[in-house]
Amino acid sequence: MTDNPTRFRRQPVQPGRTGLLRPWLLLATGMLVGGLAGGAYGVLKTPTYTATSYVVAVPTENSDPGSALGFAQAYGRTATQLAVLDDAQSSAGVPARTLRRSVRTATSPDAPMIAVSATSPRPGLASGMANAVTRALTRHANKTKYSTHVELVQFSEAVRPVEPTSASPMVTGLVGTSAGGLLGGLALLVRPKRTESDDTALPAAVPAPAAAADVRGQL
Repeated sequence: MTDNPTRFRRQPVQPGRTGLLRPWLLLATGMLVGGLAGGAYGVLKTPTYTATSYVVAVPTENSDPGSALGFAQAYGRTATQLAVLDDAQSSAGVPARTLRRSVRTATSPDAPMIAVSATSPRPGLASGMANAVTRALTRHANKTKYSTHVELVQFSEAVRPVEPTSASPMVTGLVGTSAGGLLGGLALLVRPKRTESDDTALPAAVPAPAAAADVRGQL
């Protein structure tokens, strides 16, 4: 019996279907979904406004000018305490818990100045809360100016803001796109990887029909 080279033929390898997205498609999908979600958040979220007023600590007569800086730091920490907020709530038109949630203070290590900032969806309310807390803080501090030899003086009032301080839809969209791209990249790192044997493995050979001459030779 003669060997027939065409008797056994290998079937062509069919490309494997893994169900995994291509890397570029997974990354692009994450960025697209993240950008759409971030932009929608920026559009639907209520804009917020921030107004800031400033007070300065001034030393009185026969006082050390350096002590004003220390008292400014101390008064900045007490501006959001309950005693000051209770005094400010009537003129601000909101309860003390709203002031505690909306008002922040900041001090400078180089200047005896205190910044009182208030944030609200209503620009007029933001400026009103900042000014109310500033006036209340000034009254409380100046009650003890004869013992501390430092008094608070209003440097500038908070004005009604005209532009929101919250992030715009463009900014939130860019943040969402970055976050989506990051999540897509992390998904690529943890996805199952195809091994070289998966790509080079060949199916078992299937014998081809025997030629008529070979069949007769075997009889």
